[in-house]
Amino acid sequence: MNEKTPPIRLVPIDVGRRRSLALATAAVAFPSLALAQSGPIKIGYVTALSGVRAPFGVADEWHFARIRALLKNGFESGGKRYPIEIVLKDNQSDPNRSQQVASDLVLRDKVDLMLIQDGDASAPAGQLCDVHGIPMISTMTPWQSFIFGRQGKPDVGFPFSFHFMWGAEDIATNYIAMWNAIKTNKIVGTMYVDNPPGQAFADPKRGMPPAMAAAGYKNVNAGFFKIATDDFSNQVELFKSNNAQITSGFMFENHIATFWKQAQQGGYHPEAVTVAAAFLFPSFLKALGAAGNGMSSEVWWTPDFPFKSSLTGQSAKAFAADWEKSTGNQWTQPLGYAHALFEVGLGALRTASDPRDHKSVREAIRSMELDTIVGPVHFKNSPIKSVAKTSLVSGQWRKAPAGSRFPFELKVVANPTAKIIPTNAEMMLLSQLK
Repeated sequence: MNEKTPPIRLVPIDVGRRRSLALATAAVAFPSLALAQSGPIKIGYVTALSGVRAPFGVADEWHFARIRALLKNGFESGGKRYPIEIVLKDNQSDPNRSQQVASDLVLRDKVDLMLIQDGDASAPAGQLCDVHGIPMISTMTPWQSFIFGRQGKPDVGFPFSFHFMWGAEDIATNYIAMWNAIKTNKIVGTMYVDNPPGQAFADPKRGMPPAMAAAGYKNVNAGFFKIATDDFSNQVELFKSNNAQITSGFMFENHIATFWKQAQQGGYHPEAVTVAAAFLFPSFLKALGAAGNGMSSEVWWTPDFPFKSSLTGQSAKAFAADWEKSTGNQWTQPLGYAHALFEVGLGALRTASDPRDHKSVREAIRSMELDTIVGPVHFKNSPIKSVAKTSLVSGQWRKAPAGSRFPFELKVVANPTAKIIPTNAEMMLLSQLK
């Protein structure tokens, strides 16, 4: 090791599965930059490495290795270089543990900036950060669950907590655009996980129900179900008896897998299955086998998005190719947002007048207009205070051509809320794809 380069100090991280993941950086002196002499700027990072939401955090360790390399010489802001220490916590997909790990980061680790990758943790972490004056940025859940999950007001926002993501209204607009492109009876059977994102989707005033009604769709609502539910026979019977040719809602992978198996056994054969969250991951489509062909959902991010990273300059396509080459796995949608979370967090530190001053970092977030790998993240002048809305389109999974590396590919079939992202296929009925 070069004698002028201090070794990277390993920071033990509690990730809930008795694993340690160290991510610390040491500053290096450069002739043109003054070295910040005090301790490192601490960033807390909350994600789900285990539990039902673990697929959202599957790329974290891979991604952190690249962030570590990016920050190996410290971080530059205002003519100085600062060491950055990132403390990762696994909330185990558990709301109660989210409260605990957020408390540990704020009170024990005394972080200077909080990044929340698992959006379900944004409420407990945001409440703590607002009380203690620590800037927080979260993502990966509709903005409604961030605002209304804490009884917030869109025209007021919060003192120190911020969020970037699309909203339930964008989901509804994209889903309806897909459904309008196919011929059905316009009867939709819906069901939702009983958690903040599910509640945002089901909101009778701001979620999917009013948008569906306005577009002429009848909603057969099976209501909420608990996250541990493994029997959907009642929902299957309700949708079948009402001849719901479209199935929709908010579910995780294990839920839709069980529901779909029971639907086929019960003789329920809808023409479209458009579900939020469950179809984000190609690994799940692969597990479904032939049944995965034609499943549809929102599209957060793909390699075809015409954006690039503000940190590395990589295009979305190059970033996804890096993941696939080094892991052997197909790209996944949360991969882009995990990277964008660091883009936004480090962007705030870079532009703050003093990256060690919490109020200064907060003001940098409030005034941010940053182009990221997932698209524009603009907090400045946002009509929803503390929120930057991001681009969203909708897509359908299709069986890949013979000889392809992966069995399914995601086609963008509608883009009513983000015309900058081109479509590359037309929506089809499930019966047409058999």
